[in-house]
Amino acid sequence: MIFDTTEATFEQDVIERSHEMPVVVDFWAEWCGPCRQLTPVLEKLVTEREGKVALAKLDTDANQRLAAAFQIQGIPAVKAFKDGKLVSEFVGAQPPRNVEQFIDALLPSEADALVEAGDEAALRSALALEPGRADAAVPLARILHERGDTDEALEVLGNVAGSFAADGLAARIRLEADPELAQAFSELDAGNTEQGLDTLIAAIAANGDDRREDLRRAVVGVLDDLGVEHPLARESRRKLASALY
Repeated sequence: MIFDTTEATFEQDVIERSHEMPVVVDFWAEWCGPCRQLTPVLEKLVTEREGKVALAKLDTDANQRLAAAFQIQGIPAVKAFKDGKLVSEFVGAQPPRNVEQFIDALLPSEADALVEAGDEAALRSALALEPGRADAAVPLARILHERGDTDEALEVLGNVAGSFAADGLAARIRLEADPELAQAFSELDAGNTEQGLDTLIAAIAANGDDRREDLRRAVVGVLDDLGVEHPLARESRRKLASALY
């Protein structure tokens, strides 16, 4: 997908479209010799990727306010947008191989596509390509956990580092054997998140044994899933801090 854009259409052409696919913007001018070298390279590479990325061409002479807004000081200038945000850029004519790498870095990898598919076979294949990838390991572990393969679920999660979601799910699996905590996890599964969190946090305050760290991890995993700005997450973090300290 290749098209011309202007100040009047840039928001729709580039920002809104970038929520659907990456959009590369070629800032150029008629008098610019290097632009005439770079633009055909961009057009060829985008065409070869068959609808996976879009190319918007913007004449800086005809759209000077937009060029100024993006602080264009030299052309050709190329900026890439994803999900409404500027994610990558370069200035000046580049060798075709460099431009190809620039564009390909914007596209989903094979593992990304497998994670997006989300079924067990795809998730296993994603982990074979990128071991320890949290966004593949956690959903795979959930599938295994739901069908009772808890040992394998813990093994999968054990290969992930630095993930609150992975640590939280692993902690939950270990804690589920405790009948005193069954109600908390039932509440979470039923969508009664506040009640489930309160039950887990109360258990932290009442326990000084080895379960305390797993309880903390289980709570943090739920909070991570809620997101930092969620009102319940903010209140639960306060309760968690009180229980711990």
